[in-house]
Amino acid sequence: MVSGVQLLDVLLNGLTIGMVYVLVAAGLSIVFGVMGVLNLAHGELLALGAYFAFSLVTGFDAGGFWVALIAVPLLVGGIGAVTERGLVNRVYGRGQLAQILLTFGLLLVIYDLKRFVWGNDPKFYSPPAVVDQTITLFGFSYSGYSYFIIAAGGVLALAVWAALTHTRVGLVIRAGSEDREMVRNLGVDIDRYYTLVFGAGAALAAFGGVVLGGYQNVSLEMGNAVIIPAFVIVVLGGLGSFRGAVVGGLLVGIVQSAVSTFVPTIQGVVIFLLMIGVLLVRPEGLFGGTGEGVDAGRSEPSEFVSGLGGGVLTGYGRSRLGLAVVAVLALVPVFSGVLYSGFVVSLLITVLIWALFAMSLDIVLGYTGLISLGHALFYGLGAYATLLTLLYVSPSAFVALGVALVVTAAAAWIVGHLAIRVSGVYFVMITLAFAEIVRQVAVRLDVTGGSSGLFGAPEPLYGIGGVGIRFSEVLVGVEPFVFTGDALFYYFLLGVVVASYLGVRRMMAAPFGTVLQAIRESELRARFVGYEVRSVKRQAFVVSSTLAGLSGALFALYNGFVAPDLLNWINSGNAIIMVVLGGSGTLYGPMLGAAAFTLIERQLSAVIPWWRLLLGTLFVVVVLVLPKGLISLPARIRDLRAGAEGPPAPTDEPTEPEVGPDD
Repeated sequence: MVSGVQLLDVLLNGLTIGMVYVLVAAGLSIVFGVMGVLNLAHGELLALGAYFAFSLVTGFDAGGFWVALIAVPLLVGGIGAVTERGLVNRVYGRGQLAQILLTFGLLLVIYDLKRFVWGNDPKFYSPPAVVDQTITLFGFSYSGYSYFIIAAGGVLALAVWAALTHTRVGLVIRAGSEDREMVRNLGVDIDRYYTLVFGAGAALAAFGGVVLGGYQNVSLEMGNAVIIPAFVIVVLGGLGSFRGAVVGGLLVGIVQSAVSTFVPTIQGVVIFLLMIGVLLVRPEGLFGGTGEGVDAGRSEPSEFVSGLGGGVLTGYGRSRLGLAVVAVLALVPVFSGVLYSGFVVSLLITVLIWALFAMSLDIVLGYTGLISLGHALFYGLGAYATLLTLLYVSPSAFVALGVALVVTAAAAWIVGHLAIRVSGVYFVMITLAFAEIVRQVAVRLDVTGGSSGLFGAPEPLYGIGGVGIRFSEVLVGVEPFVFTGDALFYYFLLGVVVASYLGVRRMMAAPFGTVLQAIRESELRARFVGYEVRSVKRQAFVVSSTLAGLSGALFALYNGFVAPDLLNWINSGNAIIMVVLGGSGTLYGPMLGAAAFTLIERQLSAVIPWWRLLLGTLFVVVVLVLPKGLISLPARIRDLRAGAEGPPAPTDEPTEPEVGPDD
């Protein structure tokens, strides 16, 4: 039987963390409602607030906390305003994808800046003793600091509400969220208000970070831990709704507290199930839509799509270059241990696995125009299905691969059947929710190895029915050119990747690919022509996800272990970086992006611990300057040279007179 004291404890715990969620989600929701920007780096702004507060508290003892409550939100708000003015405002009018990509790059930059300044170890600081003591009311004892968080967050939320509803600034902001062009036509400098809103959102997140840092430890992952519930909250309450952010934040906090107390086995799953339900039944949230200025459910063509060839290579040129690349790759193991170490083969195996994953995402991102932050779901499912098959069903690599393909295809059909009902930002959110649900389940199940993952699978047998070979037991060639182990798996993997590319390329060159591109450019027009848009998008989603599962299965075959982190949405974000970095809508561009990403990660991380800072900076530059990816770099250089040379000089030769239609 549940006691009243226990219920009160659950309620106060929920209100404490819920008020932090309110501060984060309110800023996130206001920024989206006014500017249409889904800021993936918003959680990192909260983390920055916590780290700045740590420095002040450790430098000025208890007084530093009170200084941090005022100074840190102003500081982080200023950083947010400068970021908006210098970077974010450059992607207005360029579609939701541009904004998501830019803020994901900023996420990487801020993450590594924290590592560079404060290190990897968790930090701790205590709030002043005046609020950090137990308070007893009517026989019930509870943390005074929790009361402080609830009160401070409530006062700040009330102040923001008053500013939005009873001031001229708030009136302009609300009008801009409804119809920004109308506000601009009235002579209001709406861009200045955009800067103000973005800075205010950053300040709210930083205030949440200051109070949260005194409640729990300050760590590098705290931003990622908070941003996911914040997404749930803004979807639940309604993207762009401040009232929705307040109600949703408190509701999510209380639900999390109740579930962790009474049903801890489903902790982390309930809120995402709630998110999926809201998106399917009422995607605009509990408190309505976002106005005319921002349509969260709109899919739109993107400047980041290069199209087949990306305007750089002809079909013939692509074929010749592809054959040359495959030939060079096929020669790599031949000289391993002679011209370079065996590490090169291992590195290229990783590149090829990621290349297949990135190519799979390009089917939905580049060709269909769907932004998925849950694509890692199928990568992880393929890996888990493979290792579980090797452990409990058959040692055959081919049987394991077959099971992985069936499992991921079935999961993709189910997820796609539900997710395709929504579009735009809502599709981003629902795919993220499905991935997080499966990740939470993987963490809690014994059969998946829990948080430690699965290890100890037998070395795969490349055969069926107990007849086959293990690559480590085969020697091919004559010294010093001997192939075994990694080299043989490398050739197997290369064959799979090449075959997958040729198959998908043929599919995209067929009428099916043409229909996908038509849907990407205009769903409405595609419907009027007579295409079953949902059915075609679902088919593309299943093909894409099955290929992602294949890449995860190959990862498991090679590494012999899997872990829940494979399902993390950050891996989906990394894949998006690969696609855009290389050139989306090309198939081979994402593979190039995967190679660049992996080399930066593996090589730079061994020399520079803050490699994400460099990668994030590079990605921001690509988003702003080179939206069609690295494959468009030659054309970009050619255009710049042509511009520098100026128009062709006039000649003295006479020109033929133009002949009109009447002549």
